[in-house]
Amino acid sequence: MEDAFVIKGGKKLRGEVKLSGAKNVALKVIIAALLFDEKVTLQNIPSISDVTELLNLIESLGGKAGFVEENTVVVDGRSLKLNKVDLLYASKIRVSFMLFAPLLYKFNHCFVPNPGGCRIGARPIDRTVDGMKKMNIDVFYDSKTGYYEASMKNKPTGSYTFPKPSHTGTELLIMLGVLGKGQIILDNAALEPEIDDLIRFLNLAGAKIKREGKKIYIEGISKLHANSPFSIMSDRNEAVTFITLACATKSEIIISNISRSLIDSFLKKLKQANASVTEHTANQLSCSSNFLLKATKLETSPHPGFMTDWQPNWAVLMTQANGESFIYERVFENRFSYVNELRKLGAQIDFVKPPVNNPQEYFFFNFDPNKKYNQAIRIVGPQKLHGGALTIFDLRAGATLAIAALIAEGESIVNGVSILNRGYENFTEKIINLGGDIKQV
Repeated sequence: MEDAFVIKGGKKLRGEVKLSGAKNVALKVIIAALLFDEKVTLQNIPSISDVTELLNLIESLGGKAGFVEENTVVVDGRSLKLNKVDLLYASKIRVSFMLFAPLLYKFNHCFVPNPGGCRIGARPIDRTVDGMKKMNIDVFYDSKTGYYEASMKNKPTGSYTFPKPSHTGTELLIMLGVLGKGQIILDNAALEPEIDDLIRFLNLAGAKIKREGKKIYIEGISKLHANSPFSIMSDRNEAVTFITLACATKSEIIISNISRSLIDSFLKKLKQANASVTEHTANQLSCSSNFLLKATKLETSPHPGFMTDWQPNWAVLMTQANGESFIYERVFENRFSYVNELRKLGAQIDFVKPPVNNPQEYFFFNFDPNKKYNQAIRIVGPQKLHGGALTIFDLRAGATLAIAALIAEGESIVNGVSILNRGYENFTEKIINLGGDIKQV
C-alpha cells in the first residue's frame, strides 16, 4: 500500500485551491440520512477514507449507501437489518457512535462499541451518554465486550444541559430529538458551524430545530422528507491548512469556497502574526505573507474560539516567526503528537507548564488531578527547517507534517499518509497543482 509522501521542500507555491466538502459535516449528514424512510441524495461529499469506511459500515448493517457520481452520495436506510455495529468497522471511525440515532429509531434496541478514530485524547463520551439518558433512553456499557447497549421504549423527550460543550454530543442528541416527542431543549450546546449545517439539512427536510446561542430547541416531528439534494458546506479545516501553507512558504494561494466568518478566529490570529488574508472575490480568500512573522500566544477553545484542529498548523507556522510563541491546548489532552516529529526537522519546541489556577474549569476535557499532562508548548523561531523522516500519528498533525516538509530545505519522507487521507481529499494533487514537489509512494 502506498502510505508515504516523498516531499522536496523549499519552493514557493502559487495557484488556487478549491476546497472539498467538510468531513465533519459529511459523516454526520450521511448518518442522519438513515433517519429518512426514503433515498437521500447528498452533494459535495469528499471522497476520503473516513467517508468510505462509513459507507461500508452502513452496507454491513444492511443499508444502502455509496457514491453515484463524483462527490455525490445516495443513502437509503430502509433496508437496515442489523442492530449491532461491527467492532472492526467501528474501530476505524469515531463517528460510528452516532449510529445510535438511526438504529434506535429502526429497532428500538441496539449495540454500538466504543468509538475509534484519532487518539488525541479521551473524548467526553460520558456527557453524550448522560444526555441520552436524560432524553428517556436506557444506556448500559459492558466493559467486558466494549459495547454500549441502548434501548428506547418511547420516543425521546426531555431536556439536557451539557456540563461542557460537546460537538459530537450535540449532534447526536439533535438526531435523537428530531423525531422525538414534544419539545426538547439542549442547553450549553456546542456552537460549531458544522452543527448548524446539520441543522440546516434536517430543517430543509421538515425538522423543527431552532438555535438561540447555546440553546437548541427541537420540536419532535413524525417524519423527515428529502425535497432535493443537499449540498454540504466546505471544509474550514482544509482552508486553514492551505492558508498556513501559503503563509509559511511566503507563497500566493487563492482559497475558493470559504467564507471568512467560518475561520474568523484564525484570521484574527494571523493578523497578529503579521500575515495577511484578503477577500479576493465572494467566497475566495487570497493568502500571502511577505513579511517576517511575529511570535504569538494562543489558547484553543471550542467555536467561536481558536479551534483545536488548527493548533498543529499554527505550531509549524510559528517555527517561521520571530521570537517565542506559546500554544495552550485546552480541548484535548493528547494533541501534541507532532512535536517530536517537527524537532526532527530542526524545529525548536519544548513543553512548558501553562499558568492554570483551576484546571477543572480551564480544560474542556475531564481533567484528572492525579494524571500528568503536557498541555502547552513553546516554539522558538524563526528556524530554517531541513529534511527528515517523519511519521503521522493523527489526522490534523498529518497535514502539519506535510506542510513542514514543504517548508523544509531538501527531501523529507512522511509516513502514515493513510491517516491524512482520512480527512483530506486529493491532497497530493492539490499540492502538485500549486507547484509543490510531492509524490505518494
